[in-house]
Amino acid sequence: MSERPPIDRAEERLQHELTRGQQPLAELDLNEVWFRFVRFGSQRFDTADTPDADGLLFQYGTHAFEGPPVFTLDLARQFEINDASGGHDHYIQLHCEFRYEPVPQLRALGHFESWFFHETNDELDRWADGLDRQEFWTIIRNFHPKELRVYQEQV
Repeated sequence: MSERPPIDRAEERLQHELTRGQQPLAELDLNEVWFRFVRFGSQRFDTADTPDADGLLFQYGTHAFEGPPVFTLDLARQFEINDASGGHDHYIQLHCEFRYEPVPQLRALGHFESWFFHETNDELDRWADGLDRQEFWTIIRNFHPKELRVYQEQV
């Protein structure tokens, strides 16, 4: 039996990580949420023993999924859920999604995504440090998000 917590505790753990220090979620800046998200990403859960069972996704772009276009910066954690026979059934994704007005400077960034998976030869800190050095941070940090959403979905 695994000593890791079950996947169904991940959302609670993420919320705890984000609200650590008694600071309201709406008052956290992008840097602080990124730091806390990576710290949450280092916590392991009881997942399947497959290469893509536990992954982190950093992505941004301008989308119009729910109405007018918005620029979103999405920090997501994805868990693979298997059926009773051990085959893939679906994924659960936990999101920390920053939403911004789609100003020209943000639209000009285009779309970007980068994945990290725990069961690979990569290291979480190296992945996060590589993203920290990207030029897009300088541009995104100049703007204040109009919303920060934390939610879970099945995909």
